[in-house]
Amino acid sequence: MNEVKDFSHLIGTPGFSDALLSDHFGLYEGYVTNVNKFAKLSQEIETGTPQYSELKRRFGWEWNGMKLHELYFENITKQAIPIDKSGRLSMKIEEKFQSFDAWEKDFRATGAIRGVGWAVLAYDPNGDGLFNVWVNEHDAGHLAGCTPLLVMDVFEHAYIRDYGIKRASYIEAFMKAIDWDTVQRRYE
Repeated sequence: MNEVKDFSHLIGTPGFSDALLSDHFGLYEGYVTNVNKFAKLSQEIETGTPQYSELKRRFGWEWNGMKLHELYFENITKQAIPIDKSGRLSMKIEEKFQSFDAWEKDFRATGAIRGVGWAVLAYDPNGDGLFNVWVNEHDAGHLAGCTPLLVMDVFEHAYIRDYGIKRASYIEAFMKAIDWDTVQRRYE
């Protein structure tokens, strides 16, 4: 049984209205509820049926929706924590993207891609690579074996209440609310 994590400490984060965050928390809670329901139902539905097949297909979407939201809320904070420029992650970003500014430009551009989904800075521990990737919806675009380090929700529910269709303004607010200590811990 998955428990809903409490992210109410984020209320008051600059660039994110309390109403937007409260609505977003409610959406996240729905994913947790559905993951728990689907896990229970998969034990009750007869295998080999269309209902069982659809339940199994849908479970991954709900699971990823739950987990991506948790990662997203965990890597934002009321008071931005800048990246440690002498830290291993910062050095890896510099190595991979030539500069932090080049990485940020690419990450913002990834988040601005037309459609709904997620912008993710992912780390491949086997190849020691960093990638800014687009995850469409919740279920397409994940890089198998990679660890999500920084996750930005770019579904409309993450910004439209506060920014209308001005996604770039939301991305700006998000970039000012990153908890780089959390991102660094995920890298290590």
